[in-house]
This record gives sequence, C-alpha cells and structure tokens, in this order.
Amino acid sequence: MAQHRTHSIEFKRQVALEYIAGETLHALAKRHDLSRNLIRVWVGKYEAGAFEDDMRAADLLQEYEAKIAALERMVGRQALEIEFLLSSSQFSDYAAAA
Repeated sequence: MAQHRTHSIEFKRQVALEYIAGETLHALAKRHDLSRNLIRVWVGKYEAGAFEDDMRAADLLQEYEAKIAALERMVGRQALEIEFLLSSSQFSDYAAAA
C-alpha cells in the first residue's frame, strides 16, 4: 500500500513557483519525487491564492498555540500558588492549636 506524504505549504509554493518560472513538469516531478498531476494541482491552487489563505491560517494557528501555551503556564503557576497557600494555612492552623 502506498504511503501518503504530507508536504508543507512552503514546499508546495516553492514547487509551484519553480513550474511557473519555466521548469518542466517532468523535471520537477523527478527531482522532488512527485506526481506531475499533483504539481498541476499545486500550481492551480497557487494561482487561485489558496496557499496564501493556508499560510494565514497556519500563522493564526501558531499564534493561538502560543497563547494557549502561555495560559497553560499561568494556570500551572496559579495551581502551585494555591497548593502553597493551602499547605501554609494548614501549617499555621496546626501551629496555633499547639
């Protein structure tokens, strides 16, 4: 069974630009081990501006992932603070009772 590879948007854009610049389908397909039809699809998408939309979506996704990571760090810090405050209040209750 054939393995499906995934290629980055930047790689697809590069191949499409090479074709538009005058490189032949056969040479591109052979050099990058791609189907000529796949290159035609990528060129069509590039000319339609689909890769620009994908790049914006990828940038937005990266921005959201960075925000999520920052929020996760903040939640972790707050969890440690809560744990510390709870343990110190229990210790002070124990010390007052003694």
